[in-house]
Amino acid sequence: MERPAWAPRSIDISVPSVSRIYDYYLGGSHNFEVDREAARKAMEFMPGLPKIMQANRAFMRRAVRFAVGEGVTQFLDIGSGIPTFGNVHEVAQAAHPGARVVYVDHDPVAVTHSQAVLEGNADADVLAADLRKPQEILSSPTVERLLDLDRPVALLLVAVLHFVEDADDPYGAVAQLRDALPRGSMLVLTHAAYDGIPLPPERAGGTVDVYKNIRNPLIMRSRDEIARFFEGYDMVEPGLVPLAAWRPETAPEDEDPYAFSGFAGVGRTA
Repeated sequence: MERPAWAPRSIDISVPSVSRIYDYYLGGSHNFEVDREAARKAMEFMPGLPKIMQANRAFMRRAVRFAVGEGVTQFLDIGSGIPTFGNVHEVAQAAHPGARVVYVDHDPVAVTHSQAVLEGNADADVLAADLRKPQEILSSPTVERLLDLDRPVALLLVAVLHFVEDADDPYGAVAQLRDALPRGSMLVLTHAAYDGIPLPPERAGGTVDVYKNIRNPLIMRSRDEIARFFEGYDMVEPGLVPLAAWRPETAPEDEDPYAFSGFAGVGRTA
């Protein structure tokens, strides 16, 4: 397999990557055949996966515009993935020139491509780090340079927590991040769940098995389990709801049924 120029020499391009699979679902070009093969296997069980990812990104853009409208102009996007059109910095800086964004990901392809996209943007940067080590993120020179932690920050955990197993204490990591951010900060979160998927759980479970087989377990948590991530936050209306139901810009009846899979919500510390 020929290695493209954008692929760091350090990565094994024979092993699927969650961020590159996500890129494929969104119609991106920064993925390999091994990623596309895994995505196609997952779609055999759940053909609406690309629509779920599109709904996820659409929610993120609505939430970023909401945050800016509420006066929050600093963003910490952990598990940011490979940049695609309408990413956080584009939405935030279009709504508020000078808005500051730090992207965080542990996938070398995501980090390398983000660096290229952000070149020349003094108000946005990317950090190679892992959600499971929040203190390394918070104490990084990148965060210290771009984000003023005495002013509210919007913490984005979009489609990332369902790849963190309970053994790695995702609730503890989210709580550490919450406690490090000042009052008025926001949590913007999406999470996979069986709720809302227009398929029997047994069939949707086939997709979960695909991710397990590529050693990136997909943890389908319940609504109550997802709500626990918002401890210490006041939920913004309409609360924790299906992706397409959070402050929609189109009529619900016009949405694909898959757009209502999983949950999305925004919370704010008092």
